[in-house]
Amino acid sequence: MIRITDLTRQYAQLADEIQTEIAAVCASGLFIKGPVLSDFERQIADYLGTPFALGVNSGTDALVLALRAADIGPGDEVITTAMTFIATAEAVSLTGATPVFVDIEPGAECLKTDALAKALSPRTRAILPVHLHGYPCDMQAILDFARAHQLLVIEDCAQSIGALYQGKATGTLGDIGCFSFFPTKNLGAFGDGGLVVTANPRYQQRLRCLREHGSEIKNIQQMLGFNSRLDAIQAAVLRVKLPYLEQWNKARRERAAYYEQLLAPLGLPLRRPPLEARANTYSVFHHYPLRLQGALQGQRDKLQALMHDQGIECLSYYPQAMHTQTLYRERYQQGDFPEAEDCAANSLALPLFPELSAQEQVYIVEQLVMATTAITDVCGQ
Repeated sequence: MIRITDLTRQYAQLADEIQTEIAAVCASGLFIKGPVLSDFERQIADYLGTPFALGVNSGTDALVLALRAADIGPGDEVITTAMTFIATAEAVSLTGATPVFVDIEPGAECLKTDALAKALSPRTRAILPVHLHGYPCDMQAILDFARAHQLLVIEDCAQSIGALYQGKATGTLGDIGCFSFFPTKNLGAFGDGGLVVTANPRYQQRLRCLREHGSEIKNIQQMLGFNSRLDAIQAAVLRVKLPYLEQWNKARRERAAYYEQLLAPLGLPLRRPPLEARANTYSVFHHYPLRLQGALQGQRDKLQALMHDQGIECLSYYPQAMHTQTLYRERYQQGDFPEAEDCAANSLALPLFPELSAQEQVYIVEQLVMATTAITDVCGQ
């Protein structure tokens, strides 16, 4: 089976380094905080070009803590995208605030910036753009709108570590940036993990306090907080992996370009993801999502099953738009965000990871041609 991402191949290359670092943590007895976490936080802050980076339990926690650090809560609204993983909207709801959705742009599937004005209300406090699939959002337009309306910008970078917008790393353009180290991410831990970055000393202080039960000094609580620290073993794993991130992201881009080379001449009823979403950006291809069109529309599950039968795992990111989720559909109705709805119904991602071979990509595309032909032949009868 060619998996959507195969973590065993990456581990095989790094096993000795990782096991050495894990053993050192075990021998030290320092499993929570300590020098390994501090070193990793400094290294990743330098990599991203930000003064403050704090490891937390998960990407979801990163979002919740960022919103809490910005004093967003009940009665507030946060504008975000209708096409994302549930954690984006869930984090807003967990603070007591209300997520307000906007549609996505075609192609890169990032938040549609010309929809922001319609979503604005007197209760709007922040914009939460998601750099989906590793594509940077149109941050200049988002930042200009935010400044004009005195809004905060909190970036969801769960899928975009290493991506650049006008030479700056995603996560460092807004007020706070939030990252995930879920194992399948471009930089993945051996379990859950996350990161919050900011250039604002006040937010940094509040975030540090919030992740530690609301305490700056042990057992002296300043605010209601969380137990959300990146543990030392996960930090050790990430510290080993971080120096490889650039070459892994480069490999992802090369494999995306090869998919484009293979698929472009075929004329399949599939919309291919762009190699870049916009000028002066650097995308890192966390996913390679195709959009089914024409005779393939509505046939996503069948296409996925046919590919699986040939030993190829393809996945849908994500099969339900946010405004149609049970939690949020009372405020919205079908048809409110047509691009997000079409994406949810007709998007299917091909395997993409740094160790994927050219031969495997050729096989994947060959099977994709056969599967789409089988479906379109039936639909044409």
